[in-house]
Amino acid sequence: MSDTKTVAAVDLGSNSFHMVLARVGDGQVQIIDRIKEMVRLAGGLEDDKTLSSEARERALECLSRFGERLRGVNTQNVRAVGTNTLRKARDPLAFLEELQGALGHPVEIISGLEEARLVYLGVAHTVEPTDGHRLVIDIGGGSTEFVIGEGFEPLVRESKFMGCVGFTRRFFADGKADENSFEQAILAAKQEVELLVPAFRRVGWDEAFGSSGTNKAACTIAEEMGWSRGVLTHKGLQKIKDRVIRDGEANPGRLRGLSERRAPVFPAGLAILIAIFEILELDGMVPSDGALREGLLFDLLGRMDREDIRERTVAVMATRYGVDQVQAERVENTAVGLLHQVRDAWELDSDYLESLLRWACQLHEIGLAISHSRFHKHGSYLVENSDMPGFSRQDQHLLWAMVRSHRRSFKPHRFQNAPGDLPTQGLRLSVLLRLAIRLNRSRLDDQVPDLKLVARDDTLSLVFPEGWLESMPLTRAVLEEEAAYLKSGGVKLTW
Repeated sequence: MSDTKTVAAVDLGSNSFHMVLARVGDGQVQIIDRIKEMVRLAGGLEDDKTLSSEARERALECLSRFGERLRGVNTQNVRAVGTNTLRKARDPLAFLEELQGALGHPVEIISGLEEARLVYLGVAHTVEPTDGHRLVIDIGGGSTEFVIGEGFEPLVRESKFMGCVGFTRRFFADGKADENSFEQAILAAKQEVELLVPAFRRVGWDEAFGSSGTNKAACTIAEEMGWSRGVLTHKGLQKIKDRVIRDGEANPGRLRGLSERRAPVFPAGLAILIAIFEILELDGMVPSDGALREGLLFDLLGRMDREDIRERTVAVMATRYGVDQVQAERVENTAVGLLHQVRDAWELDSDYLESLLRWACQLHEIGLAISHSRFHKHGSYLVENSDMPGFSRQDQHLLWAMVRSHRRSFKPHRFQNAPGDLPTQGLRLSVLLRLAIRLNRSRLDDQVPDLKLVARDDTLSLVFPEGWLESMPLTRAVLEEEAAYLKSGGVKLTW
């Protein structure tokens, strides 16, 4: 990337929304702006998993302000993701489209494990490089992420459904903090954390880092009060807890270093932090300025530099399930060739959509590792339920739908759980995948002729070299069968 450009990462957290902008050029990354707003999205998540109108309004107002700052920034240079609260919300698609409208850029929802990977990446890029294993802990509003990694690579990841907003509602709902509330909150957090102890202890760590608001607030308070310097300790946390209990609440006026915005959710975050120290037997934890938004930023830069972790994820899955790589490449070459012919007419002109088609080509046969019978269903199950680093829920859903739909029945509704134009675009990519598979059924090189594909609305016309199709009776029969399947899905195929 020799040209200077502006890139941005937006983190729609359960407690706060963050945005970071950077100028990139000549191999350098310079942060030029940061914006943070307390939205408390998780505080508006009702028992039935719907979001209150007040929480939705706070989120949209915040993103409209973020969107103003992003005017003029290329959409390809912006990545925005939602975390735990949007993961848990019922039917988030309509709200997701509202969020995208306010921001002016696409918004994705990521899994807890993907959030953990990005948090680790953000921390690893903002702390001094060292040898050995790092433990990174990020206490958010709705979830807490745990990662052990080495260098820039996470080795083991976990995400737990406990956060400072959720625990505030459970244990500190009246705004008061007493010994009993802390005991219950710490016990609940310990029950969550103890489940990951065996796996984490097997890997081990040499130093621990804490990212995001609770960790940084606790460290600032301990320093301001003279209880520690630069490193959080269990003793310092206990002193903070004792002071909060003595005052009966997290009062910013009495706890130097605690902001008024952080105060309402601080006791809950502190309880989670104490439980983590005790269960993992931590000696200390160093606060980190890096977190999810920095991880997003560096992940985006990797994609722009053609170091997209999603490519590695797909390659690893294909190898793990013994995919016939030669056949996958045949199908990919044909599918991408068809895409280039119809990308304008079918509005498929984006690098992302081409990548999605390539990934589907590489993974469409992974279900054969289980059984040839219904292998498209087995393959889609693996795609849907596997941990796929780098993939958002939207990415994974579209990939699932394409693998599920690559043979037999063709049902457009599988693509509906995606915002904007993606349902139509995913459906059309699936058609191209199906045709590429059909044309390469012989699994022989140079089997597919120099053909043309013409698209108009929901009609596709294949043009073969004169006399070719007449010499291929099996291919003709296969295409006739395919035309019948596509017709049931609203697509007309002719030749």
